[in-house]
Amino acid sequence: MATRDPSTEAPVRQAPGAPHRGLGQPLTAGLVTAVVGFASSFVLVLAGLRAVGADQHQAVSGLLLLCLAMGGLAIGLGLRYRQPISIAWSTPGAALLLSAGHQSGGYRSAIGAFMISGLLISLTGLWSRLGRWVVTIPAPLATALLAGVLLPLCLAPVRAAVQLPTLALPVIAVWLLLTRFARRWATPGALAMTVCLLLLRHSGSAGSATGLLPSVTLTTPALTLGSLAGIAIPLYVITMAAQNVPGIAVLTHFGYRPPTRAVLLSTGLTTALAAPGGAYMVNLAAITAALSAGPDAHPERGRRWIASVTAGAVYIFFGLTAGLSAALLATAPPLLVEAVAGLALLGTLGSALAAALTREAGRESAVIAFVVTASGVSVFGIGSPFWGLVAGLAAYVLLPHATPPAPAPTQPATEAERS
Repeated sequence: MATRDPSTEAPVRQAPGAPHRGLGQPLTAGLVTAVVGFASSFVLVLAGLRAVGADQHQAVSGLLLLCLAMGGLAIGLGLRYRQPISIAWSTPGAALLLSAGHQSGGYRSAIGAFMISGLLISLTGLWSRLGRWVVTIPAPLATALLAGVLLPLCLAPVRAAVQLPTLALPVIAVWLLLTRFARRWATPGALAMTVCLLLLRHSGSAGSATGLLPSVTLTTPALTLGSLAGIAIPLYVITMAAQNVPGIAVLTHFGYRPPTRAVLLSTGLTTALAAPGGAYMVNLAAITAALSAGPDAHPERGRRWIASVTAGAVYIFFGLTAGLSAALLATAPPLLVEAVAGLALLGTLGSALAAALTREAGRESAVIAFVVTASGVSVFGIGSPFWGLVAGLAAYVLLPHATPPAPAPTQPATEAERS
């Protein structure tokens, strides 16, 4: 098998005469990638769109277009570059929508913010200086911003356990058991338990078969200062910091040289074009990227792209069933839906807090960004994520930065300490 030259972006191809491995492994990996990626966060996507003003049909339209965009891009990029380029929606971005809530201009202003975020992602692919500016945002501040967005949602399981014990406690128990014995399936298992409880609780059908068919519902975009500062800019920063940059790092870790410009351009433009239908953000996968890019997908690195392409096809199927997915949760108490999403994001919250607070240098500014973002305050119609970023940057500039103590002269620094 031909190996990939790290100085190029040419596709990795199977050399003639190389031993042919079966397709079962990458096909299975792709199926698992899509099932885990969809089941672990589609509840959050629907809740986030509803939070910014979408009705049931508009939220289903957004889920449909997100799945179609993710599937189409994963298939196209995978076939073009022969790399396992997994595409996902922005899970932290959906949490941001949930915390942002209704905007002064209604759902139309949220749609306008989605388009601006997509255009900013595309501009990052075209204009490298913008990407460098985003990277210059101190990493602790970016992860503190993410943690502040996630914290209110991750508190939902606690509130649900008290207010809805008969529904929430079985879901939490299943999540804990699967986290212990089959971590990958913890959130899908919790979602399956939720659906079972809802079916037992409600004897009526979710709706007619015709009503379950998803359709695209277009909304004329608008833009307000509140949605620009409260959704568009934080959504762009969080997506770059928590999705695209880690996604590129995962591919690089497994020996690929991802076509960064093509990925940013295609995902950003697709987001901008599909935003009127509710597609708030498509981007590189971060959480599930390793499922397709790692050796579990295939021993031969040049054949792992089959897994991401398979995942893309499965995402398209899930998009066509978006109406059914939404109908299954239509009768659920909103707090229970938030609790399932919160369980799915507990690991992400823990990682974000660890990354934000581990280093002593800049810790105070990271804490300030975290608490301001988590506070949920709104000033001049602009939500707390924007003010958290502003407060964190201001504190980072104004406050002195503690520096780690130098090692004792008699004990040279270890390799870990030097890094």
